[in-house]
Amino acid sequence: MKITKLSGINNPEENEAAEFYDYYIAIDWASTVMAIAWMRNNSIRPVVEKKLPAKVKVIKDYLKQLKGKKILTIEETTGAQWLYVELKDYIDKIIICNPYHNALLKEGPKNDAKDAADLCKLLRAGLLKEVYHSNDENYKIRKLFSAYNDLVKAGVRAQNQLSAIYRSYGLKYKKDKINIKNEPYIELIIEDKQKAIKLYKEEKVVYEKIFRQIIKVNKTIKNLKAVSGIGLINAVKIFSVVIDAKRFEDKYHYWSYCGLTKYRLESGERYYGKKNTQYSRLLKEAYKTAAMAALKGKNDIQEYYEYLLRERHPEKLAMNTVCRYIALSTLAMMKHGREYKPYSWRKEKVNQIS
Repeated sequence: MKITKLSGINNPEENEAAEFYDYYIAIDWASTVMAIAWMRNNSIRPVVEKKLPAKVKVIKDYLKQLKGKKILTIEETTGAQWLYVELKDYIDKIIICNPYHNALLKEGPKNDAKDAADLCKLLRAGLLKEVYHSNDENYKIRKLFSAYNDLVKAGVRAQNQLSAIYRSYGLKYKKDKINIKNEPYIELIIEDKQKAIKLYKEEKVVYEKIFRQIIKVNKTIKNLKAVSGIGLINAVKIFSVVIDAKRFEDKYHYWSYCGLTKYRLESGERYYGKKNTQYSRLLKEAYKTAAMAALKGKNDIQEYYEYLLRERHPEKLAMNTVCRYIALSTLAMMKHGREYKPYSWRKEKVNQIS
């Protein structure tokens, strides 16, 4: 079955074959041991070093022994960013690759040595799908927002759990008072959830205060916040995921990364429907909530939505078009350092007519 994208554009994150490197190196990293595989352009099989101690110094010493131009790959893990920063200066290029994509290309038994060898072959063949990493100072904002996002999830979970206890008595925890004098276990659970919710709200205020401090010095986030529907949190969220907007070749690649487009499935001139891309849930959430927030007020986004409805677009399609418009606006702003220009959709319609 042939899979083609609606836009007809290839995925920007697929790594092109690098034919000019002297060494293609792959590391299968674990907490205690690792395997390193390397091969040259004309090699048939990789050379594999098994059961090496999982230490950065060992990798650095190993890389120093290989003379010439080197490219290295490691699969995305919790320690990938740390390894990226530590090893970046010891090779010519480093690729943190998508392990899900690699799993589709592997077969046979599994062990550290074979995984490293397979990864090395995929690297030389140019079949790896790269995961974005950087040692840019802005990458710290991603870590900060990730911690904030974990906090919000935990806080919402605690609120839902407390609400579920109240509902089991036919009550609402924000309005009603529950009688639990004869149920000490339930009282303990409720007190525990209330403490968690209180702590969540206090820490949330601290994070938001830090975000407001960041926006004073970060012009890009400040510009994003000015977009209709995008507030402080969404502005930081979008920036923390994207970091470098220039890594997206065009709007189609970005829409795909945001989950705002799908692949079209065709085979033998028959249409089999659509398939979701691998996308960032945070970005999709940011643009969907921004669109819904904008539609509650009177602004350029709301007027654009009303225009689409008057043009007899279905509500679902109109909403997705608005999300794409916001995404495209923010992409251009991040790429070129521009401020937000409301009502630019009007100019696009005028250009189409003329």
